[in-house]
Amino acid sequence: MSIKDRSMAGTASAGEQYVIAPPPQPVLPVDGESARFPIRRVYCIGRNYAAHAVEMGHDPDKEPPFFFLKSNDNVVSDGRFPYPPGSTDVHHEIELVVALKDGGRDIAADRALDCVYGYGVGLDMTRRDLQAEMKKMGRPWEIGKSFEASAPCGPLVPAARIGHPASGAIRLEVNGKVRQEGDLNQMIWKVPEMIAYLSGLFELAPGDIIMTGTPAGVAAVQRGDRLQGHIEGIGELLVEVI
Repeated sequence: MSIKDRSMAGTASAGEQYVIAPPPQPVLPVDGESARFPIRRVYCIGRNYAAHAVEMGHDPDKEPPFFFLKSNDNVVSDGRFPYPPGSTDVHHEIELVVALKDGGRDIAADRALDCVYGYGVGLDMTRRDLQAEMKKMGRPWEIGKSFEASAPCGPLVPAARIGHPASGAIRLEVNGKVRQEGDLNQMIWKVPEMIAYLSGLFELAPGDIIMTGTPAGVAAVQRGDRLQGHIEGIGELLVEVI
């Protein structure tokens, strides 16, 4: 049974009443359009650039891909990142964001790009100290990764307009100084491979987004910092730490 087949059992019908007010639907803007992209799930791949894997103390040649989740309401597009509680070591990670218009199970890599609606520039903000504590204890990363406003993103750009970029500069500046720099062609697992792999573990669906990993140079941010992300051919992301 597919997600669509189960929809009447798990989603509201017209005129449905609720015991509490339903939460708002998280969305991302689309460049040049008034319509918004509704976000269902947020999948994030870890250590997908070799140099970043090395700086985090891992050997990228010996690891299969692994993923973690953020909540869809962690995604924000207002250009502000509130410094989160419980941490004194919050890091930036600039990433290509992939937004899906279609999904399914066991998607072949050679048709995976047919599922892509568009691309954007995003940040995977990380409470690195809390993440490190969880790693030491062999526990999940959610408190380090999935917290309020931990996924600032810029507007999506439809693939129908720009195609499917497999290369291009990816960069993050903090207060005008370059911190992270790389190229999309340095990703260990490419976008079609990520979609194919994920679809073997989950049933992907329209509205899912994938954050595709970060190049080397991750570092701490401070209140008042201004972050400017750039991915060639896709766009810019401006975020202030408040």
